Amino acid sequence: MDNYMRLAMLCLSFFVQSCANKKALVWEENFDGTTLDEQVWNYELGDGCPELCGWGNNEKQIYTKTNHTLKDGFLHITIKKEDEKYTSSRITTKGKKEFKYGRIETRAQLPLAKGLWPAFWMLGSNISEVGWPLCGEIDILEYIGRKPNTIFTTLHFEEKFGDNGYSKTTTINGIEDGFHVYAVHWSPDIIVFFVDDIKMFEYKPDHKTEQNWPFYQPFFIILNTAVGGNLGGDTIDDSIFPQEFIIDYIKVYQN
Repeated sequence: MDNYMRLAMLCLSFFVQSCANKKALVWEENFDGTTLDEQVWNYELGDGCPELCGWGNNEKQIYTKTNHTLKDGFLHITIKKEDEKYTSSRITTKGKKEFKYGRIETRAQLPLAKGLWPAFWMLGSNISEVGWPLCGEIDILEYIGRKPNTIFTTLHFEEKFGDNGYSKTTTINGIEDGFHVYAVHWSPDIIVFFVDDIKMFEYKPDHKTEQNWPFYQPFFIILNTAVGGNLGGDTIDDSIFPQEFIIDYIKVYQN
């Protein structure tokens, strides 16, 4: 990368951070203590059956209450293979912490294994009433081990969902090294995704409808790591388990 590009990226990072600093920090989760705060977090357990076996994506894992630990201010989601079963964790803030607009970010370190699918994402609070994809989905971070150095940022809504989601795949060399900050800036007019304060892509429909903009309501947060599945892929490297998705914090800023 030449000096001009480095300077441009530094200027953009400074501008984005300056904008973020003008927003008030309205909620943060620093994963202090030794147990998750169940006034904030829900556990989603099992294999999704009977309603969504494989969690709707042909995933292999079973979610448990025991595949995570809190240590030194970090949440560790541990992915294991136990006998012939894969186990992991999936937690949500549904009905407890839901947000409408703002900057939502996490600082996290990815697990490294073919077949893993860690994610930091959001669903519309009305999902129980209208279902998916009408509720909307904001995927701030998705990573799959079979595509190294690649981050997925995606929106799902009635006009574009599943394999046809409104998505951007970005190559970021070294994204597997250490911690990185994954964020979305969400306003009534536009949704913009960032990694380490570098813009990935944006969504701003000219004419908003229920079919292309369900992002007018509160959304809740989800953290999980899936194994295999439609995006994770059929090939799973069993030789590297256990692996950890490590989350430092989640922060929400609003005007």
